[in-house]
Amino acid sequence: MGPSKKEHAPGDLELVRAFVNTSDFENGDEELGSPTALGSWLRAQELLDAQTKVDGRDLRRAIDVRESLRALMAANAGDPLDPGAAPTLDAAARRARLTLRFQQDGRASVEPGAIGVDGALGRMLSVVSAAMADGTWARLKACRRDGCRWAFFDHTKNHSGVWCDMATCGNREKAEAYRRRHAGESSATPA
Repeated sequence: MGPSKKEHAPGDLELVRAFVNTSDFENGDEELGSPTALGSWLRAQELLDAQTKVDGRDLRRAIDVRESLRALMAANAGDPLDPGAAPTLDAAARRARLTLRFQQDGRASVEPGAIGVDGALGRMLSVVSAAMADGTWARLKACRRDGCRWAFFDHTKNHSGVWCDMATCGNREKAEAYRRRHAGESSATPA
């Protein structure tokens, strides 16, 4: 894990970054390996009460939402958007019964009407919606290196970061591209 993998996203967007990073492709770690693990993670984030039971169906939907969010973040880093991401997130928003709510101070927010895991996922989707509205969402990206895909917040001045950490993933990707280019040149050279 490189240094920038430890950098946080601003405000509530950190919750979404942390959720996506419950799967670490590089190390093969899966924090949400069971319904119990999902329930524990959501409770630790104060998104789920202690009495709510979590089952296998909840776990599958949560992982689908997580990977669809990762696909949106990958698109923020320049990858093509996975065509299944939007329908998956739309379905999660419907299950969460997301609704525009006005506060006493006149501000509006999108809030889930559902409880349980669907409500918890809806809370994260409402954070995504707010981040899209305030412009910070475009800076939450998934590392472009296939073996990594770690969610990171792009702190570069020009918002051009595509790797979670230039010193590790960036250098590995550049070295692999160099080897591919030179392997093609050496095979094209007559013997």
